[in-house]
Amino acid sequence: MNRIYPLTLIASLIMSSNALAVEQADMILTNAKIYGHDNADAIAIHDGHIVFVGKAAEADTYRNKNTELIDLEQAYVMPGFIDNHNHVFEAASEAGSNCELDMDASLEGQIPYLKACSRKTKSDSWLMGYGFSLDAIMSEDNRYTPLEVIDRIFPKRPVVFMEQTSHSMWVNSAALKLAGITKDSPEPQGGKILKDEKTGELNGILFDNAGDLIMEMAWNSLENKFEKSYEGLIAGLEESAAHGITTIGDGRLYWKRGWYDVWQQAEKDGNLTARVSLRPWIYPTDSMAPQLAFLKKVQSSDKSRLLLLDQVKMYSDGIIINGTAKTLAPYLDTYIPDEPFGINYIPPHKMKSWLDTLNKIGYSAHIHAIGDGAVRESLNAIEHVRSQGSKKPYTLTHVELVDLKDVPRFAELDATADFQVGSDYVVHHDHEWAEPFLGAKRTHALMNPRAIFDTGANVTLSSDWNVNDINPLVGIANSLKMGETGLPDVQSAIDSYTINAADSLGISDITGSITVGKSADFAILEKDITRLSADDIADTEILMTVLQGDIVFDAEE
Repeated sequence: MNRIYPLTLIASLIMSSNALAVEQADMILTNAKIYGHDNADAIAIHDGHIVFVGKAAEADTYRNKNTELIDLEQAYVMPGFIDNHNHVFEAASEAGSNCELDMDASLEGQIPYLKACSRKTKSDSWLMGYGFSLDAIMSEDNRYTPLEVIDRIFPKRPVVFMEQTSHSMWVNSAALKLAGITKDSPEPQGGKILKDEKTGELNGILFDNAGDLIMEMAWNSLENKFEKSYEGLIAGLEESAAHGITTIGDGRLYWKRGWYDVWQQAEKDGNLTARVSLRPWIYPTDSMAPQLAFLKKVQSSDKSRLLLLDQVKMYSDGIIINGTAKTLAPYLDTYIPDEPFGINYIPPHKMKSWLDTLNKIGYSAHIHAIGDGAVRESLNAIEHVRSQGSKKPYTLTHVELVDLKDVPRFAELDATADFQVGSDYVVHHDHEWAEPFLGAKRTHALMNPRAIFDTGANVTLSSDWNVNDINPLVGIANSLKMGETGLPDVQSAIDSYTINAADSLGISDITGSITVGKSADFAILEKDITRLSADDIADTEILMTVLQGDIVFDAEE
């Protein structure tokens, strides 16, 4: 790309008197191919907004001696990608993970990794780690429980390892003691404390909110917590910018871990390279009053800011592989036989109350709902708040299993369905892992964006990074490779990562499309992906990312 800064005298002389009256551009992108504007090749930007889309000759009237002119050499300009569900705060952070285990190792196979963690992190403070497979360390063939294995290597130091989905934690006895968890402890709302089937003793595995509570203790014990969190956030934002992402729907703001303060500082420092809708976490075990006090204090729908705070993150249920996703029919097999239908983080009656109260203080919700039971309960709650007059955007994310009766309700209730299709197994509809839990019929029904899309409902795609690949182009490509369960065409797939996601966030008036008056948010690609095969879409290079007229990523630098 060639950048030309000064205006020539000839160009100045040929500007018409009318042109002199228009806003002068800070930047003009020229010699471009532009998504949604087949006959245009230039975009003029002033004060962070698009002021012109059209032919280069007309764009020239917006130039002055200070205008930056960028020759894109036929690169493809798209709206900046909007990742509707991205854990950008912690996905690239070292703060929450001192050690990494082997994702595929058996329980005994993890021992060398655990020992390596012990050797390289000499301390008495909390050890946080990442990476194990639940089915591998919980195999019936294991001679020892996970707790027995981890206690041999870490007899005194409190340790917590997070499984990739973040819905399971592997902890040692020292961690359990600090958390006050015994075999007789009551289980927290939205969580399960697992025990050995034979002895009834704790086995070191905590599901969902039971594990979240321990991880919060560990995170809050960090030395230099703020600095480490800040560094991780900036690393995550840099990774997002490198993939053309200009707006992020925050996957979950753990505000009791000090995360909001970190975001505020990044905004104050001018280090935000994306617009971010922060979604404060609704804590299942805490009463409503103190949470509402925090939410009222931080609420902001000021679209001139890069930080928005007008949605919360709520969990209705857990995940299928844990048996904690809420289902309409019982599990065929489960780690938690005392909960044959899964569990709720926020019970149905409380979710209705939450949505109603949140609406009154300026919040909508992004709701985790994976099982068909959770999807129905969440839609019921949205139906309730709609009956109370709420016009705010509501989104269910994941929606892996949806009963046929509930498919049309997304459109009827103006609720968004947000899907993550960034994994190969989703593309190939390889859900055999779920059959022992759900049976063949329900397993076959998993992950069907097309069914909801065909009703006219708003459908978005997101990464859930770092559970899946952060690259929006992978999600777009995979949604096309899915065939009859995926999205029907590349236009629909692009919309799901741009304007549809903007609708879900309530900001389609300022971003999500290349439209005069909207924010100058662009992902500039080496090729026109609307003319590529799905495989080639995923491999397309991001050349530049522009947020509010500022270049926040340049592949040449």
